[in-house]
Amino acid sequence: MVKRNKREPDAGQTGYQPTAREQRVLGNFHARRAAEKPSPRIKVLSRDKAASITPDHPEQAVGYWLLMEALGTTDADFVHGLLKQLAHAGSQGNQVDEAEINFLLSIVKGVKPKDQLEAMLAAQMAVVHIATLRFARRLDHVETLAQQDSAERALNKLARTYATQMEALKRYRTGGEQKVTVQHVSVSEGGQAIVGNVTQAARETAPAKAANLVALTDAQKTAMTIVDKPERAPVPLQRGRKDGGRSSP
Repeated sequence: MVKRNKREPDAGQTGYQPTAREQRVLGNFHARRAAEKPSPRIKVLSRDKAASITPDHPEQAVGYWLLMEALGTTDADFVHGLLKQLAHAGSQGNQVDEAEINFLLSIVKGVKPKDQLEAMLAAQMAVVHIATLRFARRLDHVETLAQQDSAERALNKLARTYATQMEALKRYRTGGEQKVTVQHVSVSEGGQAIVGNVTQAARETAPAKAANLVALTDAQKTAMTIVDKPERAPVPLQRGRKDGGRSSP
């Protein structure tokens, strides 16, 4: 009796039909992939205990040209050196990890460097990212308080370093200029728009608010007269003297 593999579909079963959403996602993926023109991957060839790194392309020279375009350079020596450094950074021991190198290279290519400086900074960001996740895993498997403190400090430093690298890349690409964009600003007729820091004034006291009530009245109507109680005239005091019981003013 022949056992049927569970993953093997039945003879009468048709292929999977993607849903409308899945078809739309696949269409967007193929269009984006065609627009980005991905560069070739890296393959590792081992000969006599020595490993060589070459582009995974039928024509090696064309593969290097595509890599140089993806790394923002025309210098073949720069590409050779950067690939070698990524291989050392992404390998454990003497064994070259092909999958890890391609992962690091994909991070560098994803930054889309415009020149060699951006490519080097992107390579450092890729290596820092790998180290950050390694220490995050180490922090999850600590056994002593000293190991926890050490892994936590290293993780925090690496995370801050990555954020600093992101800011450095942004400043380098923008030339250090800071752009401020104001959108959806509506100013009524007779009004003024203020760009900058606005400090809120202190609250007014009750008498000041009462004085400003006149400005809230309708300008087309006569302002209402405020009737107050008349003030009483002061009454002079009379000083009396004892003169037969009479008092004189």
